[in-house]
Amino acid sequence: MRRSVITATGSYLPKRILTNEELSRKVDTTDEWIVARSGIEQRYIAADGELTSDLATHAAKAALEMAGLTPDDIDLIVLATATPDETFPATATVVQKNLGMTRGFAFDIQAVCTGFLYALATADNFVKSGQVTRALVIGAETFSRILDWEDRATCVLFGDGAGAFVLEAQPVEEAGERGVMASYLRCDGRMVDLLYVDGGPSRTQSVGHLRMIGNQVFKHAVNKISDSVRVVAREAEIPLEDIDWFVPHQANQRILTAVARNLGVPEEQIISTVAKHGNTSAASVPLALADAEQNGKLKKGDLVLIEAIGGGLAWGAGLFRL
Repeated sequence: MRRSVITATGSYLPKRILTNEELSRKVDTTDEWIVARSGIEQRYIAADGELTSDLATHAAKAALEMAGLTPDDIDLIVLATATPDETFPATATVVQKNLGMTRGFAFDIQAVCTGFLYALATADNFVKSGQVTRALVIGAETFSRILDWEDRATCVLFGDGAGAFVLEAQPVEEAGERGVMASYLRCDGRMVDLLYVDGGPSRTQSVGHLRMIGNQVFKHAVNKISDSVRVVAREAEIPLEDIDWFVPHQANQRILTAVARNLGVPEEQIISTVAKHGNTSAASVPLALADAEQNGKLKKGDLVLIEAIGGGLAWGAGLFRL
C-alpha cells in the first residue's frame, strides 16, 4: 500500500502588478466597484513574451528546491492549464524541457479553474498504482491573454501565476496519516455556456475571449462547492470540524464567504489570497497553499481541504494531510 504525500510546494507570480486604480483608467470601473463585487485589489500580469510554460517552470523549480530534488528524480509532470503555450504539444512537455528532465512523462489537463484538483487526483492515482514514485503537479495560467479588456465584468477578475506540488509515494506505514486521503470530481456539460472562451482551433481557428454569466456561476459555485466539501469529508470519514485549513479556488471573496457560511466554517480557517492574486484559474489553489506555507500558517500534520469550480461546469474537492 502506497500513499501520495505532498513533500513540497512552489509558486511564481509575474513581476507586473495591475492595481484596480490602474485598471480603472482603462475600463469603466472603479476600485470600490471591483472590491465590493469580488474582493480583488490587484492581480499579476505576465510580461510580453512570458509564457505559461515559463511561469510553470519557475513554480516547479521552487518546489523541487524545497523538496531537495533534481528534475531527474521526477517520473511525471501533470500540468493543469486552460492557457497553453500552443495548441500542441502539451505545455507540460515544454516544462519538462525547461527543467532538463530526460525521463518520465508529461501531459496537460484542461478543467479550467478546477484543473489543479483534476491534476492532483490524476497524479495521486498514478502514484498509488505504483506506476510513479514522484510527480510534479502544476497549475499555471496566463489568463490575461484571453481576456476582453473592454468587458469590465470579466477583465477585472483574472490574473496570471503558477503553483506546484511535489507528490511522493511513501509506504503507508512510513507516511502514517500524511498524504492524499480523498478526491471528489464532478462535471456537468449542460452548463458549458455559463463560462467559456468564444474561440478555438476547431470552431473559429482563433483563440477567442473569456465569457461568463457571473450571477449563474456564483449560484452554482456556492451550492456545488459546499456539496463537494461534505462529500469528500464523508468519504475520508473526517468531520468538517477536524479540518484545519480550507484552501478554495480564489475566484471571488463573496463566494469564499458564502461557502464558509454555508458549511459553518470559521472564516479564519479559510485561506484567501484573492485580494492580491485575483482569479488565477488552475493556479489559484496551489498559489494560495504555497502562500500560506510561506507565511507560516501551515504545519506538518495539518488537515487541508481544497475545492474549486470552473468552466464545464467542472467542480470538486480534495482532502490531504500535510
